[in-house]
Amino acid sequence: MEPSSPRKPHLSSLPLDSENKATEFHPFSNSPPHMLAFHLAWLSLFSCFFSTFSIPPLIPIMRQNLNLSAADVGAAGTAAFVGSIFSRLAMGPVCDLVGPRIASAALSLITAPIVLATAFISSPTSFILVRFLIGFCLANFVANQFWMSSLFSPSVVGLANGFAAGWANMGSGVAQLTMPLLYSFVKSFNVPENTAWRVIFVVPAAFQAITAIMVLIYGQELPLKDSIKVSNKPKESFLRLLFNGLMNYRGWILGLIYGCCFGVEMTMDNIVAQYFYYRFGVNLQVAGTIAACFGLTNWFARPMGGVVSDQMAKLFGVRGRLWGLWAVLTVAGLLCVLMGRANSVSGSIGVMCLFSVFVQAASGLTFGIVPFVSKRSLGVISGMTGSGGTVGAVVTQMLLFSGDKFSTQTSISVMGFMMIICTLPISLIYSPQWGGMFCTPNETSIDEEDYSLLV
Repeated sequence: MEPSSPRKPHLSSLPLDSENKATEFHPFSNSPPHMLAFHLAWLSLFSCFFSTFSIPPLIPIMRQNLNLSAADVGAAGTAAFVGSIFSRLAMGPVCDLVGPRIASAALSLITAPIVLATAFISSPTSFILVRFLIGFCLANFVANQFWMSSLFSPSVVGLANGFAAGWANMGSGVAQLTMPLLYSFVKSFNVPENTAWRVIFVVPAAFQAITAIMVLIYGQELPLKDSIKVSNKPKESFLRLLFNGLMNYRGWILGLIYGCCFGVEMTMDNIVAQYFYYRFGVNLQVAGTIAACFGLTNWFARPMGGVVSDQMAKLFGVRGRLWGLWAVLTVAGLLCVLMGRANSVSGSIGVMCLFSVFVQAASGLTFGIVPFVSKRSLGVISGMTGSGGTVGAVVTQMLLFSGDKFSTQTSISVMGFMMIICTLPISLIYSPQWGGMFCTPNETSIDEEDYSLLV
């Protein structure tokens, strides 16, 4: 991949490996180019999550004003995830070709006006359409993880990916918390209810546009380009990169697994405020605050998954990363089952918080494995895995949370059982260099150049 601009690179204050990837990760530093890019990447994706999940906490109000049925709300929730499936899959090859900085900023700037268009919704159809189009901005997740994988060495890439995505995912929790408060603030000036919720959507739209501009101005992809070892092999075409990625069965398994952790997380972000509002009768602000607790645990939970992945790798190699992912995701599934069976507000909140920690850590563990699947088609594999997350959200939303076939609490428990079953394919992931859960690596070594061509 070539950098998307010829700007003079910054010298790094971090120790670098032979590819000029940082071998240390300091999340509270903003030194260019590595750590500055880290902060730009997570903040930009944070704004996209904030935009996407700014609508769910206001649905009880919007539902009255727009005469939305339960089927409309369910269809809109599904549409929000469908919108990001194909955009995430396409984002991977785009990052391979133009770089994550340009890809990320362009998508944010394109979708920001759509976020603002939420203020002009007037019917169930337009409500569903807007949620569908806003969902496209979540493809920035692929650029986020691609960017981190290109800047940080294998020894800390799980940590970097975990922090970048975890802090970004907090955008969903912050939206759940702040949008009801903004609504109440605007309404306190005697603004009509039907106008108050519309006005506040200028906040996520402006936030998303501003962060995109910051990425364009201050971001940098591959530092010190001139000293990076150049491969003797010719640069491959877009279609070749896409084909190689799609033919890698490991990418499909990781997509399934990600659908069972991040997909479930997005589904919960979509329904948890309504769940507490309707089942336990709490008011809108309290429901939003409870829902925010689920998303805000990303501040430490997903990075913790990256830490666990890297530590397991130090002890057992990539096999340790696989075993760690299986164990954490299995526990998350069990907690999801238990949450659906909790019958008190306090019990549900307690189990929900534990569940959020494990399911978000599983997402971090998943992307601790992605960089080891294929360097040649890293963007495609990242896109496949990221798309799997949204496919998982669509499937769970459609099967379990659309219509009134099942109660919400029953659907949550069933979702937990689905997670546990879907952990089994992790055992099928194997490569000669790294081995698998039950298989040791091949004794015949593979040099770095051959590894970069693994499919």
